Amino acid sequence: MAKVRAVCISERKGIRKHAVPEITVRKEHGIVGDAHAGNWHRQISLLATESIDRMRAMGLSLTDGAFAENIVTEGIELRTLPVGTLLRVGETLLRVTQIGKECHNDCAIKAATGTCVMPTDGIFAVVVEEGTIRPGDGISIEEEQR
Repeated sequence: MAKVRAVCISERKGIRKHAVPEITVRKEHGIVGDAHAGNWHRQISLLATESIDRMRAMGLSLTDGAFAENIVTEGIELRTLPVGTLLRVGETLLRVTQIGKECHNDCAIKAATGTCVMPTDGIFAVVVEEGTIRPGDGISIEEEQR
């Protein structure tokens, strides 16, 4: 079963995200307390631990949040999900809005290895149903309600 491995925030833009015990997500906002929250299409970023492990295999020591991801997942191939997919994450519901994001010019991971997984493997979502997300919460793909 797919699950949340970690949840991360940063209180200011331009600093690494760090793991926290839980996050609260709100519609038209994103994660309460995260510097990147706002009423836009990239409220929450998700990255699979399997993608992070590919970078660790290159010799990098990476903590959760190193790619500025808010939710680290396990057991789900995020990069294969089409835009519009609904994800039940714990008690919340998220809608995928974007696949990948180009690295900033100062991406330390890309500078060290020549590559980064965020442009191909990271996804972004908006909040459809509010709630709290914690490590260990289940993740499933939901059907669109008509």
